[in-house]
Amino acid sequence: MEIRLHKAVADAGVASRRRAEQMIREGRVTINGQVATEMGLKVDPERDHIKVDGRHLKPAAPKAYVILHKPEGVLTTLEGPEREDRPTVRALLRGVKQRVFPVGRLDYDAEGLLLLTNDGELAQRLLHPRYHVPKTYLVKVNGVLDAAQVRALETGVRLSDGLTAPAHVKTVRKATANSWIELTLYEGRTHQVKRMLEAVGHPVLKLTRVRFGPLTLGSLPRGRYRFLTDPEIHRLKAATLAA
Repeated sequence: MEIRLHKAVADAGVASRRRAEQMIREGRVTINGQVATEMGLKVDPERDHIKVDGRHLKPAAPKAYVILHKPEGVLTTLEGPEREDRPTVRALLRGVKQRVFPVGRLDYDAEGLLLLTNDGELAQRLLHPRYHVPKTYLVKVNGVLDAAQVRALETGVRLSDGLTAPAHVKTVRKATANSWIELTLYEGRTHQVKRMLEAVGHPVLKLTRVRFGPLTLGSLPRGRYRFLTDPEIHRLKAATLAA
């Protein structure tokens, strides 16, 4: 069966789809001895001889779906050298034989639910705004939001890259100097939670993602991971079929 070249590379566990596209542009992928730099080429992994950096492409790896409770002070990446002062999530995934990739990102100073998988097609759907897959964050902010600020978050905040989609806000706990809220987003922009709350005058002090679509962090300890159950995988896929 023919599939796009970048998908074949990603399915083999070499890299994420985005990274696979970059590898193709860099001339690191060959098909039957010919360098492939054209995007969108279709191949049959069972018939075509595909190499990445001179190495034959392995058969597609079994699909894996992992939840990690990412701690604060850890980079959401699997690439690059490990540094004692800038650890990555790769160090927390020992025991996961398949090469999985993060679905979206959590900031270095944020923690919580990070989904990783080698199912590139599902990952793309989960992140695409058309499917409105919710992501919920428990956020400690400086000060207490008033009704007008909550309304602004729930109707859309003007940021440098445009108006945000409506969010859902729930007050969890109030105090004099700071407060806790639950913020649910249906899109994913860079540093979006921090930028939205700064825009309404309440900088983020602590940020934890507690839910991604139907998945919850639950009691998973910080720094630990687990594989999704079959029912969880089914619900996760179903979350992208409603649009």
